[in-house]
Amino acid sequence: MNRPAADIGVFGGSGFYAFLDGGTAVPVHTPYGAPSAPVVVATVGGRRVAFLPRHGAHHELPPHRVNYRANVWAMRELGVRRIVGPCAVGSLQPDVHPGEFVVCDQLVDRTAGRADTFFDGGVVGHVSFADPYCPDLRGELVGAARAEGITVHDGGTVVVINGPRFSTRAESAWYRSAGWKVINMSQYPEAYLARELGLCYAAVALVTDYDTGLEGVGGIEAVTMDVVFEVLRRNVERTRALLLAAIPRLAVEPACMCGSALSSGPLAP
Repeated sequence: MNRPAADIGVFGGSGFYAFLDGGTAVPVHTPYGAPSAPVVVATVGGRRVAFLPRHGAHHELPPHRVNYRANVWAMRELGVRRIVGPCAVGSLQPDVHPGEFVVCDQLVDRTAGRADTFFDGGVVGHVSFADPYCPDLRGELVGAARAEGITVHDGGTVVVINGPRFSTRAESAWYRSAGWKVINMSQYPEAYLARELGLCYAAVALVTDYDTGLEGVGGIEAVTMDVVFEVLRRNVERTRALLLAAIPRLAVEPACMCGSALSSGPLAP
């Protein structure tokens, strides 16, 4: 029996565990073990879309335990060429507010101990990661957000920490002083692994709270987990609406260079 195929992949983030109605659940086996959940494949606006909640169907996987390699490989195994990675982030800057979206253009990795490459023995490969996010996919997502009347920041650096703990005040002040815009726990190595496989990748980051250290600036109050979960709950449908608006706009044949990252390498299709 032929397995359903897809062109576009979506990784669900915190609070975003379901996306496609009437889809087909597809178990995918990878050389790196099982992905976080069965992949659901369905049609959106004439496009075949694969959805996978990165933390599992019930958020059973903390960010440092997600099998990122299996997740990204599973997408490629189904034919996916472009991946959108919705994620929750904290704001490091007072002008980036909860409930807004950021389509990041840069990434700083502060994680440790994660399996972050497909070149982990037998074959050596080096892939440029100077610009972590696909510029074409980024532009399409920003355009879709603005068309939907969603407040979106075009660009900004996300610093990725290991989790599950949050930053100390000193760490947060350091990140803020560097000019980085938001903070997250799952963008690395997800974005890099997509690059190693020659897949387009872009993040749609929902700001859920202000990171520690901004209390008292412009009336900003200390965050609680109840507030974070409430922002997530209120914005799940906005995230879903943004993706449903963006997916039909995505080019069938990407004009970017993401697909040539390994055009002559051992992992090339």
